[in-house]
Amino acid sequence: MKKLLLLSIILLTSLNNYAQKGNLKGKISSKNGIILAYANISIDDSNYKTLSNQSGEYVINNLETGEYNVTVKFIGYKPSTKKVSVKPNQTTVLNILLTENQENLKEVVLEGHKKNTYVAKAPSESLRFKTPLIKIPQNIQVVNKELISDQASFTMMDGITRNVSGAQMIEHWGSFSRINMRGFRIAPMRNGMNLTTSWGPLAEDMSIVERVEFVKGPAAYMLASGEPGGFYNVVTKKPSSNRIAEVNFSVGSYNTYRGAVDYGNTLVDGKLQYRVNFMKSTQGSHRDFEKTDRTSFAPSLKYLFTDKTSLSAEYIYQKVKMPYGGAYVFGPASAGFASLDRDFSAIEEDFQETDMKENQFYTNFTHKFNDNWELQAQYSNLNYKQEGMSPWAVWGSVKENGDITRYVSSSDALIVINATQLFVNGSFDTGNISHKILAGVDYNNKISWHDWSQSAVIDETPFNIYNPVYGNAVFPDFDRSKSIKERDGLVKYTALTKGYYLQDEIGFFKDRLRLSLAGRYTDADISQGATEDKGSLFTPRVGLSFDILSDFTVYGLYDQAFKPQTGASKTNETFDAEIATDIEGGLKKTWFDGKLNTSLTVFQITKDNILVTDPTDANFSVQLGQVQSKGLEFDLQGQITPELNVVLNYSNTNVEITKDTDPLLVGTKVAGHSKHITNGWFNYNFNAATKLKGFGLSLGYQYLVDRSSWAWATDGQGPILPDYFRLDGGISWRNDKVNVRLNVNNILDEYLYSGAGYGDYLYWQTEPGTNAKLSIAYKF
Repeated sequence: MKKLLLLSIILLTSLNNYAQKGNLKGKISSKNGIILAYANISIDDSNYKTLSNQSGEYVINNLETGEYNVTVKFIGYKPSTKKVSVKPNQTTVLNILLTENQENLKEVVLEGHKKNTYVAKAPSESLRFKTPLIKIPQNIQVVNKELISDQASFTMMDGITRNVSGAQMIEHWGSFSRINMRGFRIAPMRNGMNLTTSWGPLAEDMSIVERVEFVKGPAAYMLASGEPGGFYNVVTKKPSSNRIAEVNFSVGSYNTYRGAVDYGNTLVDGKLQYRVNFMKSTQGSHRDFEKTDRTSFAPSLKYLFTDKTSLSAEYIYQKVKMPYGGAYVFGPASAGFASLDRDFSAIEEDFQETDMKENQFYTNFTHKFNDNWELQAQYSNLNYKQEGMSPWAVWGSVKENGDITRYVSSSDALIVINATQLFVNGSFDTGNISHKILAGVDYNNKISWHDWSQSAVIDETPFNIYNPVYGNAVFPDFDRSKSIKERDGLVKYTALTKGYYLQDEIGFFKDRLRLSLAGRYTDADISQGATEDKGSLFTPRVGLSFDILSDFTVYGLYDQAFKPQTGASKTNETFDAEIATDIEGGLKKTWFDGKLNTSLTVFQITKDNILVTDPTDANFSVQLGQVQSKGLEFDLQGQITPELNVVLNYSNTNVEITKDTDPLLVGTKVAGHSKHITNGWFNYNFNAATKLKGFGLSLGYQYLVDRSSWAWATDGQGPILPDYFRLDGGISWRNDKVNVRLNVNNILDEYLYSGAGYGDYLYWQTEPGTNAKLSIAYKF
């Protein structure tokens, strides 16, 4: 009876404490009606802090009843503090209007002092988290559109990875980017949808991009089936309640011309929002016979049924026309890399251009049941078609004297991806413990058809790379009378994955300590030709983060991913999926009232069940291999002073074989990473105290040390590429309407390239020498 009485008292006390709590919500905007996304909201003399979302809304739950002072800060506006009374079992609404700080505004608009735009404080909606980045127990880095603009990046292939520690565009083919992180290829995502294929997707043109998010590690909550390096998520520009009207024109080296338009507004009393982005460009190359034409068109709509329910739709069209493989260069291994002039071309003037077209439709439905619970459903359909040819050197034809025999093969593809997601975000309290719930279902179905089967030698006599004579090549006329689905020799690849996941972020001590418990069950069915493999696995995820200070967090994470494998052993047994386990920990700190972000991470990824050669029969494989990736990552991004914005990062990555049937291979370096990578970008804007008001200067570098090729030769080894150092810079001038920027890349005119060894010959792709881009943007 005493125990029962004690338990009853405890329960009544807990209920009474729970009953005495309330919630606070509201919206942050300016006095002229501009929504202020990611404003800092804090309760004075407490640990309660949050950010407004993309709609300017915020919610603070589980507050003790009583009087509070709520302070809101947003760059370019005067801070505001309001008194509010929180009542038991009620949600108090506090909307706050901020006043522009005219003194700061004058500096920003008229005198070239630039707002702090490099820092991201919250993930996009497509990452599904409702937690600020500093609180998430994972390394997530964001590249904002302002940083992309400052660096004059036109596509995902234009050095976007330089802004993230350890991310590296390891190789590229045509208009696709292959990005590795932590030693493994990472998956390309767009608005949270997985678009990983062998040939795509097309590298996004930056005219349609709002931000790019790099999520490191297996990231099982979104992508349990795949390589464990992580993924990058391209977030496209969305409709806004604010009018948008901007044109941009660029010219540059190698006959580069580019024009882009970005326009958006509202209709139907603000309920219907729309936005249209259009881009057209043509660009030559430092190599002859290589020209690229690009077109992108991206209209989008959003309708607000109520303040809680919305439906949006987006269409993306991208078209690229270029000589696919025009960058490929081949030479004898004895001569080494870079044995030819940087502008050498191995194709011909009448080489057939490849047409690449991508159509994507995307829609999202969002409904807020109340302040705490939200449902989102989204669907994406992507259709990609490619038709053209690809060049290469005939195996064994690369001679010491420079003679090679070139051939071309058909390079046709059709890829269809259908993806559907349904997920719920919610929050509730159990006594003094808070819960943030993320639960959902993913469906992703990819089918692709590839035709490489048609090929022909184009040289009747060898083509000499040291004394090239153009105009003698004879190109075939490939048979395309049948659709690609009906051709003989095609390769069909399918990948169907279904995932179910649940995560609870549990907050203790007023959310100062957070424990994330999550699990995902993924069912994958993958086939290529006549080979099929099915795999399913439950992958757990455990994260722990603690606020040492309100702006200083320490975290740890355990995460898993898997990758089904095709093939069979000597005894005709199918192989288990590769299993990857990530253990990492780190520190996250913001400085200067959130204007500067820093993070430091250490990690270890262990990938098991890798196929290696069967020691009893070299024609088969056994599942005894293991690869381990270890490293350290540091990222700094944001504002040092009101004039100086900085991006600075460093990574140390070591990926090697830790188990193999051949003991001599244990400890061997795995291809596809650089041991040391460091990047920097410094942007200085002159303030009112100087005569150079409105002007800005930028300087950046990329430095890769102990760099491997993207793939080794058949013996598991390969040439180490030389260290890579590139220096870029820019000068700009702006006012409230006009932004003029001149960027110069490879200032030191270094011979830069990537490549790999293939037996007795080498292959590489060169980058241009010193080159420039001039961009002029005008806001209406």
